[in-house]
Amino acid sequence: MKKKTIASLADINELYEQSVQSPEAEIEFINRTYKSIFKHFPRIFREDFAGTSLLSTMWVQESKLNKAIAVDLDKDVLEWASNRNLSKLSEMERARIRFINEDVVKVKTSPIDVIGAFNFSYWVFKSRDMLLTYFKSCFNQLDSEGLLLLDAFGGSDAYVEQKERTKHKEFTYVWYQSCFKPVTNELLCHIEFEFPDGSSLPKVFTYDWRLWTLPEIKELLLEAGFQTAQVYWEREDKKGEGTGYFKEEASGVNDTAWVVYLVAKKES
Repeated sequence: MKKKTIASLADINELYEQSVQSPEAEIEFINRTYKSIFKHFPRIFREDFAGTSLLSTMWVQESKLNKAIAVDLDKDVLEWASNRNLSKLSEMERARIRFINEDVVKVKTSPIDVIGAFNFSYWVFKSRDMLLTYFKSCFNQLDSEGLLLLDAFGGSDAYVEQKERTKHKEFTYVWYQSCFKPVTNELLCHIEFEFPDGSSLPKVFTYDWRLWTLPEIKELLLEAGFQTAQVYWEREDKKGEGTGYFKEEASGVNDTAWVVYLVAKKES
């Protein structure tokens, strides 16, 4: 009988959560940023391109006043989230989270305090018209005091076809930038996993994106109706290492690789 490999037994969604997501840090950033702008905490959070909905799951655990809506077009991953992550919640917490299998551009929800589209997921919109349509939809569904939070990456490394490996305790996470087209700024990326027994999971997640620049994103957010669109840059310690603390930045640092948050404010 052939011995099963680690790869054959692995759950790709669990691997994704362990290697890609940082829900505690994102919740801290959401709360701190919203409170600094509106002087009170947000309560209703919508996670677009929610995937495993880990952020929404932890949002309702953060406070008994918090509610979350997780939106994703992939029915299978939402079912996984419902079966796996909902089991972490109490009955009262489960009552405060809602899963919606819908296109984020078309979905209609009640007024939201914060909409988050993280892990560069909105880059799936490759045309200016499509991204503007999405931003307008978000603007229209935010409450009178609302924020749209995004992330973005860049730097010269973003244009290089390469594999970047990050070792974890039980596996190696591989970020694979396989193709970049300078004329269109289209970027094809994959996530792969490698294991100590030599087995692997190649190209388990694929992302066909446009690499949007920060000025382009900011201009579209303002055109969509947002009052402000600010970039938050990670501060470094004396050794040049990231601290995990992001602060509003007007110019940025010309690093070979960077990841930032964008904060778009609606206020009426």
